[in-house]
Amino acid sequence: MARAENSDYDLLIIGTGAAGTAAAIRGAELGARVAIAEGAVVGGTCVNVGCIPSKLLLEAAAQFHAARTSFPSLAGEAQAAWQRAQARKRDVIARLRQEKYLDVLAGYEGVTLLRGEAALLGAGRVRVGEAVVGARRVVLATGAAPALPPVPGLAEAGALTSTSAMELKALPASLIVLGAGAVGLELGQAFARFGVRVSVLEVAPRILPGEDPELSNALADALSAEGLELRPGARVTRVERDAAGYRLEVEQGGAEETLHAEQLLVATGRRPNTAGLGLGGAGVEVDARGFVRVDEFMRTSNPRVFAAGDVTGAPQFVYLAAAAGRVAAEAALADLTGAPSAPLDASVVPRVTFTDPQLAAVGLTEAQARAAGHAVQVATLPAAAIPRAAVTGSDRGLIKLVAEAASGRLLGAHLLTANAGDVIGEATLAVRFGLTSADLATTLHPYLTWAEGTKLAAQAFTQDVTKLSCCA
Repeated sequence: MARAENSDYDLLIIGTGAAGTAAAIRGAELGARVAIAEGAVVGGTCVNVGCIPSKLLLEAAAQFHAARTSFPSLAGEAQAAWQRAQARKRDVIARLRQEKYLDVLAGYEGVTLLRGEAALLGAGRVRVGEAVVGARRVVLATGAAPALPPVPGLAEAGALTSTSAMELKALPASLIVLGAGAVGLELGQAFARFGVRVSVLEVAPRILPGEDPELSNALADALSAEGLELRPGARVTRVERDAAGYRLEVEQGGAEETLHAEQLLVATGRRPNTAGLGLGGAGVEVDARGFVRVDEFMRTSNPRVFAAGDVTGAPQFVYLAAAAGRVAAEAALADLTGAPSAPLDASVVPRVTFTDPQLAAVGLTEAQARAAGHAVQVATLPAAAIPRAAVTGSDRGLIKLVAEAASGRLLGAHLLTANAGDVIGEATLAVRFGLTSADLATTLHPYLTWAEGTKLAAQAFTQDVTKLSCCA
């Protein structure tokens, strides 16, 4: 590898989350001198305050809910169960941070971990802590953080974010959640299963407004049956806080009322972590929301600077961030390595909301497909028609497949079942590689699995599955 400049590093990455760590690994694989800077805790959002802790608490809540349902006398053990879950969460986070980030980075000879806040100084220089280092190329991978909406009184009253909610030392008696997206619903259900009285407010007319309406409405029914109070179409006009907790003025359906709760969790959006990076002075453009603008190769408006992950405003999934980090490293080092770089392919991105039942989806909804000009056919299968549901008792939900009418090519898959997140991979491959509903229907699937539901839903395009025997 010929190096045209005398810099400390070929590639300097700011941020050690999924995007940054993936970029560092790819850079090392390409033989580059790589540095990765971190001013806070190594590992970024997912392992420290996002995916790992939230899903662990969801699992703990599910187990406590199941036990309490069978033995109501356990209801009084909620605080103790919460404390045990918190202790296990801390242990798991520490172990995975060490194994999947610190140990991984240390295992690549060409990667140096730098500690300290970083800022772009121009001309290939970056300040990291008190030091100034030279870098031929820089990748911004600083991620995003929870943001508060502009509700009068909210900034002064303060509120829990997804991060601080998962750190509560004790369960509140009541909780209002602002935002019925994935984060708000997941944490809302978790707290409710620990015995907290939960209300979820959403300004849109339904929960999970980006998902297929049939599935989001079915999930709303399931959550309501579990005791969550869901309030779609609710707009908060003011927030106040006193010694008793929070008081929210709410408009809904033309009426006004006041809601009270001990705690308030805001889960309405995120903002980019760009403060102090020196983007303006470095000529790095941002969009109207402050996210870094990038092209499909993760290039910014500064040819020396690339960006990847949540700081770019892309859909905030850890696996997409990691893929973008690899693309950024390859593109940034292309002139050194001579290796071809490929753009990020974000055309088929699966997503999962880890409620119970889970909602997993990939591709187009029925409405999106029709709006895009497709002539479509739709098959819908109730979860109760999946044999696995009969043996587990988890029969709430449905599977909805959207296919091109003429060819049968799968355009979208939408699953609301137990373990839907474990099943969506098959549909993701089908959408990406242009498989048809017939391909799914004629492929053997193991009996008494949730994956069999995908096959049955595909069969429903041409058959009445209620008239089929087991495995037919």
